[in-house]
Amino acid sequence: MDFSGKTILITGSAKRLGREMALDLANHGANIVIHYSKSQVEAREVADLIRSNGNKAWIIQSDLTDPLEAEQLVPQSWEFAPLDGIINNAAIFPFEEWHDTTLEIWQRTLALNLTAPFLLSKSFAEKLTGTETGHILNILDWRALRPGKDHLAYTVSKSALAALTLSLAQSFAPRIAVNALALGAILPPIGNIPTAEDIIPKIPLKRWASMEELGAAVRFLLSTTPDITGSIIHLDGGRHLN
Repeated sequence: MDFSGKTILITGSAKRLGREMALDLANHGANIVIHYSKSQVEAREVADLIRSNGNKAWIIQSDLTDPLEAEQLVPQSWEFAPLDGIINNAAIFPFEEWHDTTLEIWQRTLALNLTAPFLLSKSFAEKLTGTETGHILNILDWRALRPGKDHLAYTVSKSALAALTLSLAQSFAPRIAVNALALGAILPPIGNIPTAEDIIPKIPLKRWASMEELGAAVRFLLSTTPDITGSIIHLDGGRHLN
């Protein structure tokens, strides 16, 4: 899959999975707008790696929990280059059950994990004109379709993002394909890390997904025609089945 000449905005792409997606797409020719909130040093490192391979990269800071800043991210990115797609990856993952969920945790989690993807998607659709086409990819979690009692605000936000994916796929058709990738165990979260022995038995395929599989899935969903839209692909080894 050749992304030469394409420009992709990836939120939360200075670290972890966002970083891996940015580097993989750049390795396949894409130019990348690297969004970060606080990780400026890491964002610059990702940009330097991409530029060293001959691709273009830009970094942009935005606090996506602030809707006013979220509304401006796509227009600001467009000043670098017209966007061909966006990946709504930035998220927070608080460890809490209902009795630990304060109003601040609830509002902050939904602001970043749900409201920001909506505002970015809306801005992207408004920027495309005429016959221009594009792609939106939302990063979900296997928990989105199998909610439990833990990670309450996070799970609710990702479940709602799954619904938003299906709704916007209809609203933005036929020019913009809107799909989602529901991830399982790839990189463990920082803090309170369960061991592989805790996780693997719950995965039907008995293994973690690889970065190569993540990259291939992202590239597939960003390179398809709008005939594939409103799809949620699970990259979780079957974890959502249990």
